[in-house]
Amino acid sequence: MAATREGPSPALHNAIAALWRLRPPGPDNILAHPAFVRLREVCRGDYPNTGKDGPNFALSTALRALGLPCALGAAAAHLTSRPEEAAQGLDAALRATQARRLHLAPLDLAQDLPPLEFGPAKVCRFTANELSALVDDSRLRRTHQRQDFDADRFAEFHWLVVEEAVMLDREPEARAVPVLFMNLSKDLGEIEPHKGRFPPAFEAALFFLLLAPWETWSTMAEIDWRGFRVPWAYTVDSDIFVRANAPPSADTLNWEDRIYDDGYGGTVEEERPVELPLEDAAATDLPAWDQTRWAIVELAKQSVLFETPIVHFLVRAFLADGVDEFLAHITTIEAALGLRADYQKQFRIAPDRHKGMRATNRMRGRVVGLLGGRPDADQYEHLFEVRSAFLHGRTMTAISTKERVMARSLARRTVEALILATRAGPITSREDFLDGLLDKGAPLI
Repeated sequence: MAATREGPSPALHNAIAALWRLRPPGPDNILAHPAFVRLREVCRGDYPNTGKDGPNFALSTALRALGLPCALGAAAAHLTSRPEEAAQGLDAALRATQARRLHLAPLDLAQDLPPLEFGPAKVCRFTANELSALVDDSRLRRTHQRQDFDADRFAEFHWLVVEEAVMLDREPEARAVPVLFMNLSKDLGEIEPHKGRFPPAFEAALFFLLLAPWETWSTMAEIDWRGFRVPWAYTVDSDIFVRANAPPSADTLNWEDRIYDDGYGGTVEEERPVELPLEDAAATDLPAWDQTRWAIVELAKQSVLFETPIVHFLVRAFLADGVDEFLAHITTIEAALGLRADYQKQFRIAPDRHKGMRATNRMRGRVVGLLGGRPDADQYEHLFEVRSAFLHGRTMTAISTKERVMARSLARRTVEALILATRAGPITSREDFLDGLLDKGAPLI
């Protein structure tokens, strides 16, 4: 079969050249044009992974990404490519078995941070040209001709970038229009309980960053204990059969006007990102969040201690606002240290060494056993009471900044302590480990 040959066939070159001769604005329905139909047939015949009917919507998407002249308006005519380049690009895409996805997120409100690299991720600033290259600006503008990626303004921010390799195990059409390949017998309204707001690879990197003590570095906790916000993540997929996402707007981020003396008796007004100032310790301590630490955290997440949704709720708390943030932090602690047996006696390991102890005290004991001090247990009980007052409709006052930061700190320190516990040796049973914490902490509460 021709797909064993290196590079595009003469038939592919000729079919591409015929399409490249079409003048703007092109046919009303390019999918039905003879030149397009011919190219689709060449793809179906030359490449084994294009499906029974060959690529259709997928091919149209790829041709636009490659710079099909008749798909470009007058203002974007300079974005066209040579047919030889398009043939090479299409051939490479049809042969590819793996794609690269980049998830890019601006760190809104972040003060100047040291550059970081860990796992598949990095935190740094980019120049406008570097950002344009990351989002494949030419492909983006060919697809979204009326929208721009404002690289100049985006370059004012720090970015979290996560790279992910994805196996291409579906035909191009299924990747381009997955809705046409859905299993319609599936419950389309079901809730996937562990699905996050962002792709899993991105949320793993975000979880890692959230283990840093941002709440202790914050100098304006009454405004926000976080050192940054993540309003969105923009994904760039190297698979040209997948339509490029519309570019986000820089206006979604926080800006402020700053006025400076120009030194000549006048003033200069410019727009700058809003920043939340941090203690100097942030710049000093953050470099410790490196590749070595990433490896430790990733290994810990494979432990039975992380079989509950600890990661899910710590990230949810960061992404949430108001009482939802507070509740997610308390739930993080409960996911880390709670057992079904706390409320259902039949699941307790015999003999029950703490018979008659109520669930809240069991949690208090484990908090002390893990973190080492009764004040930590008292904090947990206080926060749990605030949580219960809200959930059960009891009269309550506003949750204070102190309580909000306390919940964040206790949740983070609990997760960090579990990570350290996994390094002490193999843990075969989560139940046994938590019972051991209770044995240690019960006498101290």
